[in-house]
Amino acid sequence: MLPGCETLMVDGEAVKNPPRHVHVSVEYIGLNEHQHRTVLKKYVGVDPRYTEWCAAFLNAVLEESGMQNLYDMDHVSPLMARSFLKWGAKVDVPMAGDVVVFPRGNSDWKGHVGFYLSSIQKNGKEYYRILGGNQNNAVSIDLYPAKKALGIRRANKY
Repeated sequence: MLPGCETLMVDGEAVKNPPRHVHVSVEYIGLNEHQHRTVLKKYVGVDPRYTEWCAAFLNAVLEESGMQNLYDMDHVSPLMARSFLKWGAKVDVPMAGDVVVFPRGNSDWKGHVGFYLSSIQKNGKEYYRILGGNQNNAVSIDLYPAKKALGIRRANKY
């Protein structure tokens, strides 16, 4: 399916109106840091076995999509997930392709970042389906509690 189509099937679920960077990121689903270490290292610019690489993956996808990434912004910490809290524009309600930042552990600086695909209700709680790198050591889709999101950011231009 080409960018600009209204619906993209990702992991058996429909994603409505996905922007180009979602189409790009979907192509990498399944790559993991053990079997595809060399490919990932070349794509994200860091060794995925030794570096937390979720932010590096988003930067690489955004660059490939012709969009601003943290390196373009000369951000001092482009490999830190929480650095994406300064990227794009803050929004309250996510749509496909938005960047969502979550905490990781009990640290006030560690985090995780990925692209929002959709929301689901599970056991009475809202979860975001997030496509990202370094999710179980691979590019994958995983569920994260919506209430734990530290911020939702949308590209200034698609």
